[in-house]
Amino acid sequence: MSNSPRCIALIAGTFLLAGAPALRAQAAKATTKTKAAHAQARFKLTAPDLEAKGRITPAHVFNGMGCNGQNISPTLNWSNPPAGTKSFAVTAYDPDAPTGSGWWHWVMYNIPATATGLPAGAGNGRNAPRGSQEGNTDFGNKGYGGPCPPAGDKPHHYHFTVFALKVDKLDVPGNATAAMVGFNLNANKLATARVTGLYAR
Repeated sequence: MSNSPRCIALIAGTFLLAGAPALRAQAAKATTKTKAAHAQARFKLTAPDLEAKGRITPAHVFNGMGCNGQNISPTLNWSNPPAGTKSFAVTAYDPDAPTGSGWWHWVMYNIPATATGLPAGAGNGRNAPRGSQEGNTDFGNKGYGGPCPPAGDKPHHYHFTVFALKVDKLDVPGNATAAMVGFNLNANKLATARVTGLYAR
C-alpha cells in the first residue's frame, strides 16, 4: 500500500467519518446534561397558597372598595438564586387594571439574602424578614393590598415577582413610590422569577 500524502489523507478521512456518529452522540449527550443542569439551577418562585390553575383565593383578596377578602399576602417560596445575590425584593402587580399604568399591589425590598421565601401575612406585618422594608402601593399606603378588580371584568393577571439583587440595600427614600422602587429593582437585578394568579369578581 502506498504511503503517499494522498493515501494518508484518505485513510485519515475514513477514520474521521467512521468516528463522526460517535462524536456527535457524545456532543449531544453533553449538551443534554448541560441543559438539565441549567434547568435544575433555574431561579424559581412558587406560591403554594394559590388554588389550582393559579386562581387567587378569598384569603388574599382586598377588603374594601366593594371586595370582601381577608387581604392576607400569600406564602411565597423561592430557590436557586444566582451567585452574588445580596438581597431580594418582591412585587405584586396587576397589568390589567384600567388605569393606563396598571396597579401596584405590593412592594417589599431589602429582604436578606439568607431568605428563601415569605410566610403568609408577611405583607401585613406578620413575620416579615428582619430588615425588610415595604414601599407605597397604588392604594396609597405601604403593605400588601390584595386583588379587587372592577366587577364584571375578565380575570385580571396578578404577577408576583421575586428579584435577586446585586446590592444588599436599595438606595431609595422611605416614601418612594412603587415606580421608583421598581426602577431601582431593575437597575440592580441579577435575575427574576414569577408566578401569576388570576382573579375576577
